[in-house]
Amino acid sequence: MKHITRRQFGKTVAATAAVVYAGAALPRFALGDPEPTTLHYPKGFKWGCATAAYQIEGGARDDGRGASNWDVFSHTPGKTYRGDTGDVADDSYHLYKEDVKLLHNLGVSTYRMSLSWSRIFPNGTGQPNAKGMDYYQRVVDELLANNITPYITLFHWDLPQALPGGWQSRDTAKAFADYAAYATRRLGDRVHHFMTTNEFACFTDLGYRVGQFAPGLKLPDKEANQVRHHGILAHGLAVGAIRANTPSGTEVGLAENANVYVPVIESREHIEAARRATREGNAPFLTALMEGKYIDSYLEQEGSNAPKVEPGDMKVIGSALDFVGLNIYTPQYVRADGSAKGWALEENPTSYPHMASPWLTIGPECIYWGVRNVTDLWKPKGIYITENGCSSDDVLTPAGRVEDTDRVMYLRNHLTQLHRVAVEGYPIKGYFLWSLLDNFEWADGYSKRFGIHYVDFKTQKRTPKLSAEWYRDVIATNAVE
Repeated sequence: MKHITRRQFGKTVAATAAVVYAGAALPRFALGDPEPTTLHYPKGFKWGCATAAYQIEGGARDDGRGASNWDVFSHTPGKTYRGDTGDVADDSYHLYKEDVKLLHNLGVSTYRMSLSWSRIFPNGTGQPNAKGMDYYQRVVDELLANNITPYITLFHWDLPQALPGGWQSRDTAKAFADYAAYATRRLGDRVHHFMTTNEFACFTDLGYRVGQFAPGLKLPDKEANQVRHHGILAHGLAVGAIRANTPSGTEVGLAENANVYVPVIESREHIEAARRATREGNAPFLTALMEGKYIDSYLEQEGSNAPKVEPGDMKVIGSALDFVGLNIYTPQYVRADGSAKGWALEENPTSYPHMASPWLTIGPECIYWGVRNVTDLWKPKGIYITENGCSSDDVLTPAGRVEDTDRVMYLRNHLTQLHRVAVEGYPIKGYFLWSLLDNFEWADGYSKRFGIHYVDFKTQKRTPKLSAEWYRDVIATNAVE
């Protein structure tokens, strides 16, 4: 008997089935003529891209900009991949018009960008740098001229190096509020959406507890917890400063990479476990902001290492927000158990799939549960996905293309789950894809590419990837297929 491969066997079975059912009244999809399922988003849904100042701007010493902690950290041997720095990055400081053109070509209605605190206040406080502020005025003008609405983040990790003690000092939180007041007062006539900070854990825990990010310290728990407190206090003080210095109707929020807990099975007990995990697993940051307090389980867990809280701090930290921005990439699976807390994390097997970055495991349902859990717990007025995207081993072909089919897969599946959020009535307002450009990826330097535009860092040439083509179609149709 002739050996038949599994593929040949499958073709034989398919052919036989086609003969048997040829005359039957089958749906079109069964006859190999499928109609694509189109998932339409609500009218007015906002599509955008996101970037961060230190990751794209370059111009590190141009026009009076002061040094940031990331300038110092990236120039410290051994701290970043191959010693990469953000000195030039994508040179968006000089090429911002070209980058706005990329946004325009995509058809986005919004753009999330951040300001460099040390470009505006070279010493963190004191005399502002007019040329630094003028740069952001020009960027905003260019965006508005292209009918793109700016959403501005005031702090995306690049802290002025001149501030004594960095986030170890309570004074840094006060300096941040002063900076927020000045910047939003200057931009508030044309910018109506501001985010205070980006990802507390990354500039507190990774910077001061783990040492992976600037300033690269490994503090004991008590001191690290105080850094956490100063970070969220800065947010709260900035909320008040923005509201006091911008017109009525200006919307204020933040961008937070809250831990996303996904029920391992969508049954009642596991869903409840994921909700409890969301509250307890985000206790030092988002939970404290949304509830205006440190919850008992966090204080009991930290014991004598709990942060020192001065009178009035938690009221400021819990200042009302107009929206919550969620940076969502990957899930943590949770199951209900019989422990006192009622939930436990599921460990991923070694075979669990991930993108080019090992930490970026694939679980598109995380974007649904991230929004749902936050909404069920705290009922925010609105939610934006302020970051979502992935790294890929992108290669520019001789034909000048980047066929990042894995990124398209990642984005399509996440946006399908985000559509589920929208149709179920959760308050999702928009989506910012991370990122517009390949850029300086912090400690990973230029070794990881997250952009939908390929950047040749030697020539600064931008090339749209397959994912850019795909995203442009999503935006044009306001739908995912």
